[in-house]
Amino acid sequence: MKIVWLTRTLQRLESEYLARAGLSLPLAAIAVVVGADLIAGRDHFLTPGIVAAPPLAAITVTWRKTLLVGVLGLLSQAALAPYDGITDIPDHDVFFGQAFAYVFVTLFSVYIAWRRETGAKAFTAITSVAEAAQHALMRPPEPQVGTVRLAVRYVSAADAAQIGGDLYAVLDTPHGVRALIGDVRGKGLPAVQTSAVVLGAFREAAFDEGGLDTVARRVDTSVGRHVSTGDFITALFAQFDEPDSVELLHYGHVAPLLVSRDGAVHTLYPADPWIPLGLADLVSGGPTSWRVPLRPGDVLVLCTDGVIEARSPLDGTFYPLVERVGPLVASAGTDLDTAVERVYADLLLHAGGSLSDDVVLLLLSPRPGALPAHPPDPTHPDAA
Repeated sequence: MKIVWLTRTLQRLESEYLARAGLSLPLAAIAVVVGADLIAGRDHFLTPGIVAAPPLAAITVTWRKTLLVGVLGLLSQAALAPYDGITDIPDHDVFFGQAFAYVFVTLFSVYIAWRRETGAKAFTAITSVAEAAQHALMRPPEPQVGTVRLAVRYVSAADAAQIGGDLYAVLDTPHGVRALIGDVRGKGLPAVQTSAVVLGAFREAAFDEGGLDTVARRVDTSVGRHVSTGDFITALFAQFDEPDSVELLHYGHVAPLLVSRDGAVHTLYPADPWIPLGLADLVSGGPTSWRVPLRPGDVLVLCTDGVIEARSPLDGTFYPLVERVGPLVASAGTDLDTAVERVYADLLLHAGGSLSDDVVLLLLSPRPGALPAHPPDPTHPDAA
């Protein structure tokens, strides 16, 4: 695992080094070959080595500078031709053959540099659009929403994109702080469109409806109206409406975790597991919410299946979130930003440096002072 991560890191550092090298690398190549040719004397013909300069320029500078390097290289070969005795050969066949091959390599290098430059501009444009779309769709919350502190890490596995099928939202409403985390089946643009439907419905219902179950039904109804038949979204709703507890509602999503101040981890399995959003026609009724007591320092950890299904490239094991999250969160104290970064870094290390699925890590905790001092709660998971 460490070898894979180290290899990827070295590749990234190599790419950054080449980008910074600029003209110095191809010009140094020309200078080295010219110097070696002069030192070797007239009996050694080393100038063909200059052919390496244009390809080096193609990966470090623009196509115009690549062409400039090619011209300098050609001039250097022409200047050294009399010294090396190339012009003494009848009809100059050797020099012209060398020059022809060099010009061909130079023109091809200029083309490669132009394609690389054009591709980089297109990638930058796509990334900018994706970033704007992410901010419009996800609307990243502030570090504190109402009485709840939070930190989030959102990563899309899609190439050249920062948005995907995972979604989250945290809102301060008249009914308390309400949060949603979900995972759309599928990837690409259809998944993003479904995410927009779910988030739009949640943002409206979270302010209008008094009960968390009613909010979820409104979202489910919108999904049924606007999402293709057969598509579904796993989701988990949370509501911080009381000072010492959180209400949870489950729709087929990854079970949340409660991390205590001392690092103890408890998986909060729903008493009434339910099917994902979008499949309401298959069953009657609806899920029942349940409450979990909170103590000062408790952190609620919500995630999508991209976290727990991330595999190690060495042995194929899934990421052991329950075993790892406790010490990582507890060691950060009240700094949730540090905690979520530590969990994500550990996840990335386990996965060998890259993820094959979208990931959302959402940490929620009542701010200091929001929970009143009270006797030990016998229903708290740590009470035993």
